[in-house]
Amino acid sequence: MNFSEDNIFLGHLSPDQCPNMAIFLSGSGSNAERLLTSPEVLSAAKPVVLVTDAPEKSRASLIAEKFGLPLVALSIREFYRQHGLTSISLATAEGREVRELWTEELRRQLRDFKIDFGVLAGFEPLSNITRDFPCLNVHPGDLSAVDAAGRRCYVGLHSRPIESAVLAGEKSLRASVIIAGDFTNADKDMDNGILLGISQAMPLQLPIALEELQKIRNARQGRKPAGGWQDELEKLAFQLQEQLKIWGDHMILPLIVRDFARRCFAWDNNTLYYRSSPDQAFQVAETLEYDQDGKRKK
Repeated sequence: MNFSEDNIFLGHLSPDQCPNMAIFLSGSGSNAERLLTSPEVLSAAKPVVLVTDAPEKSRASLIAEKFGLPLVALSIREFYRQHGLTSISLATAEGREVRELWTEELRRQLRDFKIDFGVLAGFEPLSNITRDFPCLNVHPGDLSAVDAAGRRCYVGLHSRPIESAVLAGEKSLRASVIIAGDFTNADKDMDNGILLGISQAMPLQLPIALEELQKIRNARQGRKPAGGWQDELEKLAFQLQEQLKIWGDHMILPLIVRDFARRCFAWDNNTLYYRSSPDQAFQVAETLEYDQDGKRKK
């Protein structure tokens, strides 16, 4: 099936044009480094800037220096403090308003880089910068899993997707990559973007009985504390998340970034299409899983 450039992601670029890529990160930057050392990524896309919302805790400045890239560092916590708020929550109208102001300032600082697409490689804050260019987001959960109503089961920030999968009795974990959408309601709109692919399954073996973990979850009261729950369920979820980064994120993210930059995805009538190379015809992307050799499984 053939599509116009309007259907093909990055289809407006000429076939020989290498798209400019921005990489967003909030923490250790292991996913960012994986992209910046991947020959397949670097042959398909040009990194032009690193972006961080957390210059005080992330490794963004070190990574930018290591790879000779400019850095846009806009502390979201400091921005909120400057606007009289101690929390960066989106739960209030004031918090959402400040988030849009922060996004507008980020947009201003990125304007001169002529970004074609971004990669949210462990970038924590929700931001409507996704309206400016496609933003690929790696997520520690299997977003192909849906409930009876068709809603994605394992959405959310931090350790929440892994906790949900563990408590649901899943026998394995997967990472996913989506095109992040914009949002008006953080709870309803989070992780609802177009699903481009999932990693192979990481077998899950629990060191604690599932029943005990469910008791721990049921014992939690009120909102999550500022320092986290710090219970055995949360500790286990963080451990599994680190394992999934290696098994899932580090494998799948470079492969999908490569394919996206090479214009291998198209979208038409709420259906995702894929081709293995730009000289092939598009087919409905019925199978989402990438294997360790970088191919989509049939």
